[in-house]
Amino acid sequence: MRKLDLINHIADTTTLSKIDTIIFLDALVNAVEDSLSRGENVHLRGFGSFIVKKRNAKKGRDIQNNRMIDIPAHYIPSFKASQEFAEKLEGLSDEAVAKYARKNSK
Repeated sequence: MRKLDLINHIADTTTLSKIDTIIFLDALVNAVEDSLSRGENVHLRGFGSFIVKKRNAKKGRDIQNNRMIDIPAHYIPSFKASQEFAEKLEGLSDEAVAKYARKNSK
């Protein structure tokens, strides 16, 4: 599902207009980005948490020059689904995922 599909779905299932839905969705994304950039996690009960994870420094390989490089420690955004949300995905089959991937790869 792309952003436009999400906007259409929300507008169709709520009393919000498409313009209001766009404004809301953009505000939500900006709020999550702002919180994570300050190191604050965002918890949405029943859905999951957007969290900041620290990746430790490590050695990597520059494959173009075939030499080892140092990769410094850094932070990345991550999403952790709530238990309720994860349970909803338990019945999902490989066939359903493959069918959706084929339908949207065209």
